[in-house]
Amino acid sequence: MGAAMNPPSASELPDRRKGRWQLILILMMVIGPMALATFMYKLQFWVPDSRSYHGEMIGNGQTRAEIGVQADEQRWQLLVTAPAACAADCQQLVYLARQLQISLGRDASRASHALASAQPVGAEYEAKLKVEYPQLQRYPLDLSTFTKGATAPGDAQLWIVDPHGNLVLRYDAGVKGKDLLNDLRHLLKLSNIG
Repeated sequence: MGAAMNPPSASELPDRRKGRWQLILILMMVIGPMALATFMYKLQFWVPDSRSYHGEMIGNGQTRAEIGVQADEQRWQLLVTAPAACAADCQQLVYLARQLQISLGRDASRASHALASAQPVGAEYEAKLKVEYPQLQRYPLDLSTFTKGATAPGDAQLWIVDPHGNLVLRYDAGVKGKDLLNDLRHLLKLSNIG
């Protein structure tokens, strides 16, 4: 009881002040970066203008089903959509999707390639697909859903779809294979799914 009534000695006061400053510094180290990141995001300063991917980023949580493709693929997928007949652009994208999967090397089993078409392909191309693309997955494309949910709904497009069915990147027929491969490898490197 007597110790509680005695005021702190002069030597204890600097230790308390030092402890408070240390606590404030620790809190600033934890809260400071979070506050800075929030202000950077809200005020859009120090945000880089460049990007490291080559396709169109789909960052709105849109799924494969929302562009008219019903599939249950648990791997990364290179999905070609053909709302019209699978003409030269579409066929080039199907070829590119297969080549990209092969180019992944040891990661090739983490990805698949697929074609979703609104119309049946021609008999000649159908025969070619059976012979040259034995692992190509095929899906019907619901055209009404596709025209509501897809960018440039009249053209053949290639999509990178994650193992949960979310659309990640979209490419048109003019995409360079090397750029797309770099994007896909980067996604697989960063991802711990699929």
